[in-house]
Amino acid sequence: MMKMNFPIDYHDRKPLGKTGEKTSAIGLGTWAIRDYSIAEKVFIKAIEDGIDLIDTAEMYDSGNAELFVGKVIKKVGRDNIFVITKLLPSRFRTEDLAKKAAKNSLKRLELKYSDLILIHWPDYSVSIEKQVKNLEVLVDQGLTRYIGVSNFSKKELEEALWSLKRHEITVDQVRYSVLHKNIEKELLPYVLNVGITIEAYTPIEKGKVSNIPEVQKLSKKYNKPPIAVALNYIISRPMVVAIVKTERLDHLFDIEATLGWRLSEKDIDLLSSI
Repeated sequence: MMKMNFPIDYHDRKPLGKTGEKTSAIGLGTWAIRDYSIAEKVFIKAIEDGIDLIDTAEMYDSGNAELFVGKVIKKVGRDNIFVITKLLPSRFRTEDLAKKAAKNSLKRLELKYSDLILIHWPDYSVSIEKQVKNLEVLVDQGLTRYIGVSNFSKKELEEALWSLKRHEITVDQVRYSVLHKNIEKELLPYVLNVGITIEAYTPIEKGKVSNIPEVQKLSKKYNKPPIAVALNYIISRPMVVAIVKTERLDHLFDIEATLGWRLSEKDIDLLSSI
């Protein structure tokens, strides 16, 4: 892969697009949680420690992940959480479908509004222009403060931005890790130019990043867990947040070890070469 030069971002709070708001550089994911009662305690601990971003989706465990997030919010308080949920692409075929789906998600979350709602991936049966039009309606209706997309390529994101009429796309949530760096070719340089935040999902590749020799080497050098090294690479990029699922306290501590420091430029280049 051709090396791309990005400035190192030393901040542990990341801008949300051009809104002027910021969230923690690490977000909590809710895909495939196995034990919600245990996860609830871990999420509350993470929020107490300053992680204020929770990502979920209507399709995660058939809505049960949103119910779980609602319970967590009740424990920690609405003002302490930035909530993201994602709606299925088919919901954006019509304005009524989008509004109905958003209201159903909010009912499960027990919220009056979400902070951010995303199109989970592009629906290729209708135009992106139409999807964006129906996404913008959710802001107009007070169902979400901000809007964004997920799994949109550079070309699809360009079309989405062209389609906007009244609001801004703040986020593109895509896969990004030390092992999966495709976005560094085109998408990441593009979003940095237009002021959109990347939210990286699967950033530790189900733990596989811990087995990379270069990551293990840097783990010893910095005296940090391998997971923290791999995540630090991600959040060292400007406008990039890492979304990580955890339901174990020891795993949470490894994740939190990502914050408060950065890999050197030389070591970032080392991981870039993988």
